[in-house]
Amino acid sequence: MRSFSRRDFLAASAAATGAALLPRFAAAAEPADLFKISLAQWSLHRAFRAKGGDKLDPLKFAEISAKQYGITAIEYVNQFYADKKKDGAYLTDLKKVADDNKVTSVLIMCDGEGNLGNPDEKGRAQAVENHKRWAEWAKFLGCHSIRVNAASDWKKGFAETQKLAADGLRKLAEFTDTLGINTIVENHGGLSSHGGWLAGVMKLVDHKRCGTLPDFGNFNIGKIEGVKETAYDRYKGVDELMPFAKGVSAKSHDFDDKGNETHTDYRKMLEIVLKKHKYSGFVGIEYEGGKLSEADGIKATKKLLETVRAELAKG
Repeated sequence: MRSFSRRDFLAASAAATGAALLPRFAAAAEPADLFKISLAQWSLHRAFRAKGGDKLDPLKFAEISAKQYGITAIEYVNQFYADKKKDGAYLTDLKKVADDNKVTSVLIMCDGEGNLGNPDEKGRAQAVENHKRWAEWAKFLGCHSIRVNAASDWKKGFAETQKLAADGLRKLAEFTDTLGINTIVENHGGLSSHGGWLAGVMKLVDHKRCGTLPDFGNFNIGKIEGVKETAYDRYKGVDELMPFAKGVSAKSHDFDDKGNETHTDYRKMLEIVLKKHKYSGFVGIEYEGGKLSEADGIKATKKLLETVRAELAKG
């Protein structure tokens, strides 16, 4: 099996560039649709990591999403393809599964590739380099973005870690700009879960290809010296991150007997996302609960999103 060169990626995926820069302003599929629903692969992380006959094949993710859940837009997680990172033939097969099932590849969530806010300059540069292959994957698949983390050494303090993260993100965004795709950051622990901190990083980066992926539930900061909060208000945080958003992650855990998520008021949250910030791109289902099965959790989240969307569409 051969590996694709960078030229191969650019040539094979040139047609995918068009709408990548501002996916958040894409027209809805139907007049009543305020946003489109996608499925984050992490929602099925236990099934993709299972052993034996219960294990799902990551190659078939697009098919699973379309046939089992009726969701024709997906968000990949690089963890499930780590051993295939340099395998061009596998990547071609992955795209074929999506194409055959008429599924849109939205983004790739990238973890485990180093801290983009590493205080060590060489370590930071290596983290940027490590992400480039996934950006090439995203380009080839037709994604509009790679989702990365703005991790740093939090002992360096609020302002210093902002500068460090902004430096790594800027360099990566400059590279993804050459591919016509975005580098977007999720609130994902530490100070990245502080809405004001991450919004400040975006202002420092100041690049058209760098944005955010606000997650409804990832606002646990933890204990950091000099930072009063250990948890951040999720509604305030999403509000602060939405001006930079090129995607939205609808985190869900548990549901009450009326089908409402018990940690996040989806109506209040989507009012912020849709009405206050005029967002109209993809909202990704990311079920992470344990009371329902992964399949049932995905279905419950989808039903809730569809219900609230219909309510908001009526005014």
